[in-house]
Amino acid sequence: MGKNSKRRKNRAPSISDDKGYAGTTESPSVPPSGGKQKQPKARERVRGSAMKHRELSRSPDLQHPSDTVGSRAAAAAADLNASGAEAAKMTGANAGWYGEDIPPPKPASAGAAGDNIDADVPPKPACECCEEAACDEAASDVPAGLTAFLSSDAGTSVPVDQADLARTLCKNSGQSHLFPAAHWPSPVDPSLATAQRLMLSQLAAVHKETPGDNGLVGYVGRAVALLEASKAGTSPLSGFVPKVPRGRTLDPINRQKEYANMEARGMAELGKCGFVLVAGGLGERLGYGGIKIGLPTEMTTEMSYMRLYAETILAYQAKHALPNKKLPLCIMTSGDTNARTLELLQSNSYFGLDISQVTIVQQSEGVAALTDNNARIAVDPEDPYVLLRKPHGHGDVHALMYSEGVAKKWREAGVEWAVFFQDTNGLAFHTLPAALGVSLEGGFIMNSIAVPRQAKQAIGGIALLENATTGESKTINIEYNQLDPLLRANGEEDVKDPKTGFSPFPGNINQLLFKLGPYADVLDRTRGEMPEFVNPKYADKAKTIFKKPTRLECMMQDFPTVLTASECNKVGFTSLPSKVCFSPVKNATADGIKMQTQGIHPGVASSGEADQHTSHVALMRSIGCAVEAGAQSIYSGVTITEDARIVLKPAFASSVADLKKNFPSPKDIKISQRSTLVVEGSGVIFESLTLDGALVVECEEGASGGIIRDLDVKNLGWVKKPVKDSEDEIVRMRGYIVRKNETKKLLVKKDGSVVDTDADADKTADEDVFATPKPEKPCGCSIM
Repeated sequence: MGKNSKRRKNRAPSISDDKGYAGTTESPSVPPSGGKQKQPKARERVRGSAMKHRELSRSPDLQHPSDTVGSRAAAAAADLNASGAEAAKMTGANAGWYGEDIPPPKPASAGAAGDNIDADVPPKPACECCEEAACDEAASDVPAGLTAFLSSDAGTSVPVDQADLARTLCKNSGQSHLFPAAHWPSPVDPSLATAQRLMLSQLAAVHKETPGDNGLVGYVGRAVALLEASKAGTSPLSGFVPKVPRGRTLDPINRQKEYANMEARGMAELGKCGFVLVAGGLGERLGYGGIKIGLPTEMTTEMSYMRLYAETILAYQAKHALPNKKLPLCIMTSGDTNARTLELLQSNSYFGLDISQVTIVQQSEGVAALTDNNARIAVDPEDPYVLLRKPHGHGDVHALMYSEGVAKKWREAGVEWAVFFQDTNGLAFHTLPAALGVSLEGGFIMNSIAVPRQAKQAIGGIALLENATTGESKTINIEYNQLDPLLRANGEEDVKDPKTGFSPFPGNINQLLFKLGPYADVLDRTRGEMPEFVNPKYADKAKTIFKKPTRLECMMQDFPTVLTASECNKVGFTSLPSKVCFSPVKNATADGIKMQTQGIHPGVASSGEADQHTSHVALMRSIGCAVEAGAQSIYSGVTITEDARIVLKPAFASSVADLKKNFPSPKDIKISQRSTLVVEGSGVIFESLTLDGALVVECEEGASGGIIRDLDVKNLGWVKKPVKDSEDEIVRMRGYIVRKNETKKLLVKKDGSVVDTDADADKTADEDVFATPKPEKPCGCSIM
């Protein structure tokens, strides 16, 4: 049995709340339970109808009497003044936004309205065993073995709702293949009863946890329509014309005045933010056995991503929030990461956060995997009684913010902004104050933080889509392989702007900023459900065979698809240089090497670490500090720029304005390329410093008034030492260790005095590489 199969089998089916969402709010106090870019082949995703028709049915201006798919299609057609032909299309594939598609209406039957599991079903496929529609097994609807089991002594203990669901899936959703005679024999084999009951309980759990109307039955119905559209190659964006969206392009390095003005405008808003961390991923892809937020962001201090995020929130809280006001953090976990996230937080005392300000919401174990265009549910090839499930996507975070009452609670507590960010982007908060300023200036209820994007670059672009026929207008991320074809279809092309050298459509990085009040209102109207899409990998030209099971997915950046027309006018972007806001760690070293040869950022642990140091160097140089330029090095086949290893903890500097305050005479700050500078805590100002080596400055809690002046540090410092093989996975994924040879350490006391705390304490001998270090000079700084 494969690793994922074992993981699924060993988990007990988890039943979520009765609202149909796969989310459970975990109380943090509960102990844990355990060059030229190569363009990939274009492949369009086809998105589904759920959100469009829920928007119509729930809009304050539109009231539809029935929630069945057929009536929604008819109402939608009428509301959009569709012609007869257009209305007919709306009951098939590719009707409406992103390939809105709904199954053809069927004759109403008793009990088929509302949320009855017999409603909204796809046509039944041919029998899996012989591919003949007239097969006895197919004609029987409910397989004989299932009927026999449910009628037997062993089956009488099966809850009625589980039995009804199994029958409905067979009769109306084409899922009879789940109960083949080989594993569900008639007469009943008592030795199989335990496994059979487990499978029925799994179906019930998946049904209850599946987002959207009608649980698993509705999911299969939506999947059939989406897969039909995918097979037909229907363009999901037909009728839309891409335009340049509203937003601002800022640059703290080359356009400092404009950036400073926008940062100053947003600074006061930092104390009114709530933060949403999407942290459902394991580090397996990176070669790391733990959860990704537990990875060290860099090896200089070995600070984890979770610690960095927590300390940033605490810094904003201390500097910008009202007294005694705590800024909330919501973490979305998965079944794989939930217990380990709790353990990480608890074992580190929540990294200084108060337990009351942390909320954890958990995604479901996933939605049903599908084997073919008939949306037949997949089972484990090594165990026919175990269902295969796959992640539904990070779009579920909005549904969880609604179903778990997080957005409502935050609004009642006076939170005004919600900041969504990813799990391994160490640069995520450098530019948040400026983005808040842009949101204020533009009156945005949703602001996508983006990066400059090369024309035709293989990342999604933020675009304003307009449909002249329907009058729809949405500012949203469009996948790169859809953007240029759509522009060409309208006589245009994705080309660089001669003024900037970049595409006018900025690149999406999935860092989102919402005005909380309007965001919560939309959640109340839509339940936070995002539109689904399907992206099967076909094994044949006829698109009838999948390489592997697929599933329906949703994405958090698709939030604009559920907005009303007036709300859509308040969606925009803030574009910033990637070197100061975006460097995700998401790839294994081998994959990063391949990407780098194609001119694509490798996105590995070593590049993420290097980019953190580079961002601090770039920002310090932008205010006038004399920091020497870096040099390129190669570790484990990945080329990185080695700048000075500068780590400025958030308490010391969490904005460009903080840097200017703490380095008031930047021309007197001189740092060599080989140097290491670590500053922890607040309460110190650097008036003048010459550094050629390693310096660590720590501040006692409550310290203030410390001044470092005329300090000249020259020592052996810290260096990276290449390591080819290591049992330590943290070292192995980077290809080096940091050798701390000699360090100058200073402590800023509460009274503002600066104390030398044994400069040689961290000195280590490495006779093969280094000569015996010279004695450290006494601290030459002025103590103020």
